[in-house]
Amino acid sequence: MKPFIDASPNNQVFFFDESRFGLKPHIGRCWAQKGVMVQTPVNPGYQNFYIFSGVSPITGDSFSLFLPSVNTQTMNIYLGELSKAFTDCNIMLIMDQAGWHKSQRLQLPNNIQIKFLPPYSPELNPVERLWNWLKKHVCRNRLFECEETLMDVLAENLRFLSPTRLTGLCGCSYL
Repeated sequence: MKPFIDASPNNQVFFFDESRFGLKPHIGRCWAQKGVMVQTPVNPGYQNFYIFSGVSPITGDSFSLFLPSVNTQTMNIYLGELSKAFTDCNIMLIMDQAGWHKSQRLQLPNNIQIKFLPPYSPELNPVERLWNWLKKHVCRNRLFECEETLMDVLAENLRFLSPTRLTGLCGCSYL
């Protein structure tokens, strides 16, 4: 494994994680008139997909893909596309120790180096804050008729998160 060179415009540090999204809505509190029982429609379907995202809490750069499952094959797809998106950069990708992140069949591009977070410490991964924000502000108390509609809404929200907003959302004191 090649050493990672410090601060340079050609070096990026991304925190990575994936999260499941689906048609089963996230039910949460909301404002309502006193004494009125609020009802939220629910689709009992269990169709879902995953968003794989890498975010730099320092620069606000990000890269996300929507994929059908989490496994070594989809992780390889993400790594390949991330490498293509940042061809001129050396990337340090910091992530948890899920089985498919440590697989012997993982195909690591030349410009990506992986570092692992300590086991069972999701609070150290700033991307978890992105998932919480999306589920609270985009998905909560909403019924989506199909996966495509949900994907479109999530993609639009991810696309319009500015680097400044992402650094505010995913920034952490230990960096």
